[in-house]
Order: sequence, then structure tokens, then C-alpha cells
Amino acid sequence: MNPTYDFTGQVAFVTGASSGMGLATARAFAEAGAAVGLADIDEAALDAAVRQLTGEGHRALALTCDVADESQVAAAVDRTVEAFGRLDMAYNNAGIQIPPADAAEEGAEVFDRVHAINLRGIWASMKHELRHMRARGSGAIVNCSSLGGLVGLPGRASYHSSKHGVIGLTGSTALEYAPRGIRINAICPGTIDTPMVSDMIAKGELDRAEAEANQPIHRLGTADEIAQAVLWLCSPGAGFVVGVALPVDGGYVAQ
Repeated sequence: MNPTYDFTGQVAFVTGASSGMGLATARAFAEAGAAVGLADIDEAALDAAVRQLTGEGHRALALTCDVADESQVAAAVDRTVEAFGRLDMAYNNAGIQIPPADAAEEGAEVFDRVHAINLRGIWASMKHELRHMRARGSGAIVNCSSLGGLVGLPGRASYHSSKHGVIGLTGSTALEYAPRGIRINAICPGTIDTPMVSDMIAKGELDRAEAEANQPIHRLGTADEIAQAVLWLCSPGAGFVVGVALPVDGGYVAQ
């Protein structure tokens, strides 16, 4: 049984919100009473997700947004505040995976693309979320790093460097904004059963049986389990938790 939270009257903003961990978290925020701005580059999937949420009686707003473009991020955050009147919580989840590559062969354009989304996208999201939160003197932000932000893996240098960067970004901003009433943390998901992971398995970039065996719990995680970790970090129950990079990985980094 998952814990329950009461976010009635509060507003959340989620990037990468049309599927997977982002959608599960946006739904969890909404079911806990929050109004939610859902941002994603996939307009069709985003609209379908928001139609479903609003059809169930939740307050939700679709925001087509490429997080690699800071102006689009700023507009999405501002529209959320304009629509719902405030911003209390954010889950900066948007990210991409790239195929494994030899570090000596990978093109600069691949490195730049993964960092533009996975790292600069979170930097831009936090920047514009903080503009609103600091005016109120309260808020909670959770950034999505990865198991890849805590360890290295052959063939994954560019992706892992982007996720390591998220942890550094989180720690520094957490220290800067904790005295102003804003808590910033990161989560580090292990291998989670999401559309992105399914696509990697289908392309032969990931072996499901091997991935399950590599996690001591011997299964993939679920998007709902990530959502519950995010909601806890945003809740008063985590009121003294600042600047952490929380593994949600079935025990992988404990090995």
C-alpha cells in the first residue's frame, strides 16, 4: 500500500509528463489533490494524458515543451502559474537515453544533444521554477538523475556524464536555496519498466533478463514506485531532506 498525501490547493509542474515516470508522477500529484502542469515534447501523447486526467475530475494543463529550449521551459512554467496561481512542487523528469558508443568514436553532436536535454533541460527548469518559488519562500523540487548519475558503465560515458551533472546541479542549488525555504533533491532510478526502457529492449540495447538479474530485487522497478519517491520528497514528511541523490534502484548501488 502506498502512503497518502494531501496536496489540496497546491500546484505541481512535471516535465517529460506524457508517459512513463513523468506521467505516473503527474497522476500521483493530481490524485493527491494538486493541480498539475504537464510538459512534454510529444504533443499528441501529452494531450491524451491530460484529457484522461481532466476527464477524471483532476485539474491538469497540457504544455508542449522542448526542455532543450529555455524559452519554451520558461513559458511552460509561467503558464502553469498563470493558470493555477502558484507553484509549490516540481519534478524535472524529461530526459533521453542514447545508444551505447565507444568513447573514442561518439560524435560531439550526440554528446551535445543528450546534455541539452538531460542536464541543461533540468538547469532551465529549475531556473524558472525557482523564480516563482523564491517569491513565496517555499517549494520543493525533485530532479531526475539516474543510477547512471552514481556509477559508470562502459559505452555510456555521455549519458552518465549528463546524469552525474544533474546531481552536482542539485547539490549546489539545494545549498543555495535551503535558507530560502526551498528544498531541492534528486532521485536516481534504476532500470524502470517504462516505454523508454521497452524501446531499448526492443532495439537490443538492453537485455531484460540481465537487467533484472543486476538489480538485487530481481525485477525492474515501476513508474509508480518512482512517483511515490517523488511525492515523498515533496511532502512535509521529507521536510529535513535537502540535497540528496536518492537511489530508487532495487539495491543496485548497495552491492
